[in-house]
Amino acid sequence: MRGRQGEDTGDRVFLHRGIAARAFQRSFVLADGVEVAGASMEHGLLHVDLRRQVPDTVVQTIRIGQKNGSIT
Repeated sequence: MRGRQGEDTGDRVFLHRGIAARAFQRSFVLADGVEVAGASMEHGLLHVDLRRQVPDTVVQTIRIGQKNGSIT
């Protein structure tokens, strides 16, 4: 995500400017299995839709045999 303010025309006088006028960049690292479904900017807020992919569960049955009276 990157942001930048427009050029100041100089016709307005400010007593205090609370937001810095420099460019910024922000990056995020997503976990494995998470992907971006979409993003939008609304009223100055960034909305990011994330989707988590659930891996398929694998169920295995393991037969346990007996050998000379002991379980192996």
